[in-house]
Amino acid sequence: MIDEKEVVKQHKNNDKDNIIFVGIKPFMNYVTGVVIQFKNKGQKEVIISARGKFVSKAVDVAEVARRTFLKDENIKVKNINISSEQFENKEGRRIYVSSIDIVLEKE
Repeated sequence: MIDEKEVVKQHKNNDKDNIIFVGIKPFMNYVTGVVIQFKNKGQKEVIISARGKFVSKAVDVAEVARRTFLKDENIKVKNINISSEQFENKEGRRIYVSSIDIVLEKE
């Protein structure tokens, strides 16, 4: 497996052109973004990234894109990196937010 520093290095090397950040937009917007990266922009690798409550949405985006829209493209999950970040909320309490990076690769 690739460690967190390696994923960050990949992010910087690729200038974030191939990263899909999952958030509050409709689900299919992210799926379409992944499909466009592989088909129209010719990317060999796409990173789906999410934090907090959007982690499960990111997993769904990866699977729907891969199994439904890109089934003929031979897309595989290259790596999954999970981590958590520590923050202080307004009351000064420590909170942790989980994050995930799913690296899809065209074989």
